[in-house]
Amino acid sequence: MPKIANESDYQYKRRVIDIKSASFCGAKWYNATIWLGSGQTTSCHHPLPHAIDVEAIKTNPRAIHNTPRKKEERAMMQRGERPSGCEYCWKIEDIAMEPDHVLNGDEIISDRVYKTVIYEDKDLDEAFNTSPEQDINLQTLEIAFDRACQFACSYCNPAFSSTWVKDIRRNGGYTNLVSDGRNHFTHEHPSSQLYTITDVNPYVEAFFRWWETDLHKTLKELRITGGEPLMSGYTWRLINWFQANRGKSSTRLAINSNLGFEQDKLERLLDATEGIELDLYTSNESIGRHAIYIRDGLDWDQWCNNVTYLLESKKLRGLHVMCTINALCLISLPEFLGMIIRLKNKYGKDSINFSLNILRFPSFQSPLILPLEIRDEAVRQLSLFGNLQHELHEFEFNQLVRLIKYLKEVDSPHSGALSKEILQRDFKNFYEQYDQRRDKNFRETFPQLVEWYDKL
Repeated sequence: MPKIANESDYQYKRRVIDIKSASFCGAKWYNATIWLGSGQTTSCHHPLPHAIDVEAIKTNPRAIHNTPRKKEERAMMQRGERPSGCEYCWKIEDIAMEPDHVLNGDEIISDRVYKTVIYEDKDLDEAFNTSPEQDINLQTLEIAFDRACQFACSYCNPAFSSTWVKDIRRNGGYTNLVSDGRNHFTHEHPSSQLYTITDVNPYVEAFFRWWETDLHKTLKELRITGGEPLMSGYTWRLINWFQANRGKSSTRLAINSNLGFEQDKLERLLDATEGIELDLYTSNESIGRHAIYIRDGLDWDQWCNNVTYLLESKKLRGLHVMCTINALCLISLPEFLGMIIRLKNKYGKDSINFSLNILRFPSFQSPLILPLEIRDEAVRQLSLFGNLQHELHEFEFNQLVRLIKYLKEVDSPHSGALSKEILQRDFKNFYEQYDQRRDKNFRETFPQLVEWYDKL
C-alpha cells in the first residue's frame, strides 16, 4: 500500500519523500497530462505544458511522456533542486517556512505529496534510483484528445474549449488585458488543435500504438479530460477497446465531464462501461447563478440532477468534484462545500469527494485580487468546516486548511505576477467584455462585490 495504516500525510512525507530529496515528486516519473490535439505534455496540471517531439514518437511512442524536459527535471529532483515549473507546490510549501504558519505542529502539505502517495513505495524507490535518461512506463495518465466543449468557462480559454473559439471568432479577441502575457484571450489558439477531425493525428496514433502494445498492461489509471471528453469520438473509441478486450487490462478508467448533458448521455456511458472500474470527475465551485456566471454554458439544475443520478446509480467507483478556486467563487464556495457534505451524509463519505485547486492563471482571476474583507469573510466561513473534520477525508480537510492559509498569507498568485492594481484593472476589463459577449450581468450576479468593482 502507498501509505501504512493510520499514517498521516505528514508522516508519509517524512518517511517516503523527504529521505529521497527536498524536491522529489513521483508524478515526474509516473504521471502525465498529455494534450494530443496540440502535441504537448506536462507531469501534472500545475506546470506549464511543453512540446512533444513529433519525430521521436514515430519510432518511440513512449516519447509522448518521456520528453527531454521531464528527464532534466527528474535529474533536478534527484539532486534536491526545485524545477521552476513546479512553482505551485513550492509556493504552498514556503507558507510553512515561518514558525507562525505551523498548524498543530505540522507543515502545510502541497500537491506533490498527493501526487506521490498514490504510488507504491518500491516503485518510488526505483524511480529515484533510475537514471533520468531512461524511459519510464506511466502508472497514471490524464489525456485530452481534443478541445471539443460546449462550455466556455470564464477561467478557461480557446486552447481548451471549442466554444471559447467561437466567442473569439464572433467577437474578436479581448482587449486591454495587460497581465494576459500569454495572450490566452486574444486569438483562437490554432496550435491547440493542430489536426481536424478528418486528419490523422500522429500524437493520437502514438498513444493508441503505445496503449494497445503494452501501456494497457502497466497503466493503473487512465483519465480522459478535454474539452468535454464525452463529445470526442476518440473517447468512445477507447471505451469500445475496453468493451472488446474485457479482462485484458486492469487499468481503471476515469473521465472528466462538465455534466452538461441530458441524462441519456450518462446512461450510455454507464452502460458502455459496465464491468469496468469507472471514476467520474466533474467541476464546480459555487452555487446557482454564481456557477452559471462563472461556468458559461452550465445549467445548474441539470448539473445537480446529474450528480444525484450518478450517486444513486451506484455504478461509479467514485465521483470527484474539482473546485477551481477563483475570485468569483469565494462568496458561495462555503455553501457549495456544505452541499457536498450533505451528499456525503446521504450517500456515504466515500461516494463523493472534492478537491480545492487554487487558480493562478489567468492571474487577474486569482482570489488574491479581492479586497481583504471579502477574503476574511471567506476564511471565517471556511474555518467553520473545522467542526466537520470527521465528515471529510484527510486530503479534503488538508486542502481546506491550506486554502485558508493561502487566503490569509499569500500576496501574489505566482512569481512574476504584475501588481495587484494591474490585476484588478484587468479583472474589470475582462468581465465588462465577458458580460457583453455572454449576455451576463456582473453587478446583478455579485452584489457583494459591486462597490469594490465600480471603484476599479
